[in-house]
Amino acid sequence: MISINKIHHLAIICSDYAVSKKFYTEVLNLQIIKETYRTERGSYKLDLALNGNYVLELFSFPNPPKRPSRPESCGLRHLAFEVDHLDSTIQELLIENVICEPVRVDEITGKRFTFTADPDQTPIEFYEK
Repeated sequence: MISINKIHHLAIICSDYAVSKKFYTEVLNLQIIKETYRTERGSYKLDLALNGNYVLELFSFPNPPKRPSRPESCGLRHLAFEVDHLDSTIQELLIENVICEPVRVDEITGKRFTFTADPDQTPIEFYEK
């Protein structure tokens, strides 16, 4: 039987590298581990960390296809981040002109959460601890 320890990272392909880099590093405050330009592919790869843990690879490729729909499309449904205080997180996002959906309550856990999206409309959830 396979023994999996944890999720190592997620990978996201963006349409505008500069815009997405700013969103993930300046709005969400993920830390840059390494930024690599891959000449043969005409693309960037940005390795990002959260609280010192490697969590996300941000890729740029020439002319990537659009995402078919919001969270109900096949494949990765959304990226979720745990936060201590949902209301203050929403206020910080609003300061950056990032709009969130109305707050919902998880019917199983009773915890509050909201959704927004990155610049390419990849759904991002903020889930209150």
